[in-house]
Parts: sequence; structure tokens; C-alpha cells
Amino acid sequence: MESVKNLKQTNILKYFLIILISSTLLAISAKLKIPFYPVPMTMQTFVVLLIGVCFGWKLGGVIISFYLLEGIVGLPVFSGTPEKGSGIIYFVGPTMGYLIGFIFAAMLSGFFKFNKNILLNFLKLVLSVSIIYFLGIIWLGTLIGWSKPIIELGVTPFLLAEIFKIVLLSLIVTMFNKKLSELRKWIGLSW
Repeated sequence: MESVKNLKQTNILKYFLIILISSTLLAISAKLKIPFYPVPMTMQTFVVLLIGVCFGWKLGGVIISFYLLEGIVGLPVFSGTPEKGSGIIYFVGPTMGYLIGFIFAAMLSGFFKFNKNILLNFLKLVLSVSIIYFLGIIWLGTLIGWSKPIIELGVTPFLLAEIFKIVLLSLIVTMFNKKLSELRKWIGLSW
């Protein structure tokens, strides 16, 4: 009985540390601006998908939800905070659809089984990241009006950077597939 209690405490601590470290990594990725064309790139969507790939759909969804909660309560974890505001005011602004899309993108990338086929891995990651942009443009169009060029404002400037990040993540997932499987088993997940 005592060993079961210790195991549960160890698992709770393990999950808590994974959530805390992952949400911190996501916040850092939102703040780092990498020069890129046509707009500076953050590695935020890369980390969102990586969280799903590494930790599965359930834990991935929890991690992203925790990150969003940090931002909603006012911690400066989002890209553009605190310069452009913070807390719930920032959250319900133009980027809310994208931020909510992070949850579903992490969950979808965590649901997929990845293997040594780089093309299939690439397509799964493209589908996962597409949810972010789909929800992003739905919210953006609702917020600023559909008469504006929503796709040109909310998707086109980021396409090259997304392709770069998806190719990079596809290579990582394919090359380190065995290590990712071991990580997921350690966490208590499997593909």
C-alpha cells in the first residue's frame, strides 16, 4: 500500500514538473524573435507541436491549457506581453483564436503515431498546425470583420516560417523516433 502511495506521489510530481517546464519553454519560445522573411519568427508553434509529440494528447492539452491560464491571469507569457497588454484583455484580443488553437494542435500532434516515414510525419504536423490558423482566422474575422483580407493578415505572413518549423520538427521526430517512444513510455504513454 505504501509503495502505491509513493508511486502516485512520484507520478504527480513528475507530471507537475513536466507541465511547469513545458509551459516555461513555451513562454520562452514566444518571446524569442528570430529574423525571418517576411516577419520575425518565434518558435512557439514548434514548441506547441513538440509538446504534443512528446507528451501525448492528454498531457499536451493540459500543458497548453496551463500556459494559457498563466497568460490569462496576467503572467507575461504570450508573445507581445506585457508591451501590448496582458491578462484576459490581451487574451481576448486578435490572437485568441490562435492561442486556443494551440490546445487542439498539441492534442492532435499528441494523438498521432509518428514513425520513420518523414513524409507522413510532415503531413501529420501540417494538419496539426493548420488547426491553429483555422481557429485564428475564424476569431480574427469575427473580431475585425470579414470584409478585411483575413488570410493575408493572419496566415500568409507566417507560412514560410511554419514550413521551416514543420520540416525541422519532421526531421527531429523521424530521427529521434525511438527516443521519443522511450520518453512517452517513461511518462506512462505509448504509441
